[in-house]
Amino acid sequence: MADNTLFQNLTAQSELSLQARTIRIINVFRFLLSLTFVLFSLYTGQENWGDNQAASLFFSLSLAYSLFSLTLLIVAPLKSSALVFFNPVQIIIDIFFIILIMHAMGGIQSGLGLLLIITIVTASLVSNGRLALFYAAIATIGLLLEQSYQIAKWDLPISVYSQPAMLSLSCFATAWLGYSFAKRIMQSEALASARGVDLENLAQVNALITEEMQDGVIVIDQSLNIRHYNSQAISLLALTKNNSDESFQLSGDVTEIGQLFARWMHAESINENLIISINNKELKLRFEPINQENRLHGAVVFIQDWSLMQSAAQQSKLAALGRLTANIAHEIRNPLSAISHANQLLQEENFSPQNKRMLEIVADNIQRIDQIIKDVLELNRRDRTNQEKLPLNQFILDFYTQFCAVEKIPPSHFQMSSFKDSLFVTYDQRHLMQILWNLCKNGWEHSHKQMGSLKLSCTKNGRAGLNLEVIDDGEGVAEENRNKLFEPFYTTKTTGNGLGLYISRELAEANGSRLSYQKLDSGSAFILQLQTIN
Repeated sequence: MADNTLFQNLTAQSELSLQARTIRIINVFRFLLSLTFVLFSLYTGQENWGDNQAASLFFSLSLAYSLFSLTLLIVAPLKSSALVFFNPVQIIIDIFFIILIMHAMGGIQSGLGLLLIITIVTASLVSNGRLALFYAAIATIGLLLEQSYQIAKWDLPISVYSQPAMLSLSCFATAWLGYSFAKRIMQSEALASARGVDLENLAQVNALITEEMQDGVIVIDQSLNIRHYNSQAISLLALTKNNSDESFQLSGDVTEIGQLFARWMHAESINENLIISINNKELKLRFEPINQENRLHGAVVFIQDWSLMQSAAQQSKLAALGRLTANIAHEIRNPLSAISHANQLLQEENFSPQNKRMLEIVADNIQRIDQIIKDVLELNRRDRTNQEKLPLNQFILDFYTQFCAVEKIPPSHFQMSSFKDSLFVTYDQRHLMQILWNLCKNGWEHSHKQMGSLKLSCTKNGRAGLNLEVIDDGEGVAEENRNKLFEPFYTTKTTGNGLGLYISRELAEANGSRLSYQKLDSGSAFILQLQTIN
C-alpha cells in the first residue's frame, strides 16, 4: 500500500513538472504572438486602416495581450505549480483576446479564427484532454456572439453564420481529437510508468541477489566500462570508490581483466575459465556474454577466490584423510612396532655384511613409515592451536642452535640474521618450530651445502608486518610445478612423502599467517608473513 501511494505521488509530481514545462512553452508562444500583433499594428499604422477606431482597438488589444503574456512569462518560473491550476483561466483569456483581436481585424474574414484551433489543441494537451470540449464551447460562444454583433451592426444576412459555424465545428472536432490523443498519451505514460516500476523492482531484486552472492560479479560493456558490480567484486579486486565518481574502468582500475576481456571478445576459442593473480590473490574468472550471438556487446564476469576454493578442496581432503588415519593409525603402528623390535633383535646377531645391509634397509623404511604416520596425524591437530606471546629474537636463536645441532649443519653453512629490536608475535610455539624446521630442512636438502647456502632472515613488512625468509641457493622449483608446491603428497625427492610443505602452510594458516614461495635470481625463498605485537 505504501509503495502504491509513493508511486502515485511520484507520478503526480512528474505530471505536474511536465505540465509546467508545457505551460512555459505556451507562454513563450503567447508572448511571440502578441508581440507580432503589436509590431504589425505599428508597421501598418492607423492611416492604412480604413477605420481609425478599429486600428486603435487592434493596437490596444495587442498591447494589452502582450502585457498579459509578458506577465505570465515572468511569473511562470516563480509560481509554475500554481499556474498549472490557473491554466484554464489563462486559456479562456486567450480565447477572448483572440476573438476581440479578430473582431478588430474585421471579424471572421480576417482568418485569425484559426488561432483558436491552435489554442484549443495545446490547451487540451496540457489539461490531458479533460477541458478540451469546454474550451471549444467557450470559443464557439465567443465566435457566435462576435458574428451576431457584426450582423446587428452592419445588417448582414443570416447566411454569414455559416463561416463561424464551420469554424466552431472545427473547434469541437479539434477538441475531440485532442482529447482522444491526450487520453492515448496518458494510457501510454501509465503503461510506461508501470513497466518502469517493474524494471526498477527487477533491477533491485537483481542487485540484491548479486550483492548476496559469494562470488564477485561485474558487468562490462564494449567500451571496457564496469556498468554494475557487487561488494564482493570490490573486495576481491581491491577497487577504491571515489565519492565524486563511483564508476570504474577496466583499462584504468583492473588492467589484467581488461586485457583478458579484450582477448575474449575477439577470440572465440579462448578459455572462458581463467585464473589470474591480482593483489597477491589468485582469482578465477568466468566470462558469460550478455548477447549469446555477439560477444562485442559486453559480458558478465563471475569472480571467485581461487585460494578459497583450493582451501575448501584441501579441507575436504583433510577431512577424508583424518577419518582414514583415525581408523588405521593404531592398526599400522602396532605391527610396525613389532617389526621394528624384531629387526633390532636381528641386528644384534652376527650376520654377514650383506644380511646386515638388508636389516639396515628394513630399519630405514620402518623409520620412514613411522614419519609418514606422524605427519599424517599432525594434520588432525591443525585447528588445535595454543597461541602465546613469543619473543621472536630469542625463539629464532633457540631454533637455530637446536636445528644446527640436530641436523649436523655447520654454522658457517647456515647463516641467521635477526632484528636488533625486541619483537613479539602471537603464535603456537610448537607450530612455529615445526614450520621453520620443515622449511629449513627442505632448503638445506635442495641447497648446494656450501658456505652460506642456507639463510634465515627477518625483514619488516609494513608497520606491523614481519617476514621470516628461508633462502637457499638451490635450483628452485620449475615454473610448471609451482602451483603444486603446497599440495599434499607432492614431492620431487625419491625418499620424501610430500607432506612437509603442505603441513607447514596448514599450520601457518591456523595461526593467522601466510606462507608463500618466491623464485630468486639465485636460489629460492619461502616467506612466512607474521604480525608483530607490542
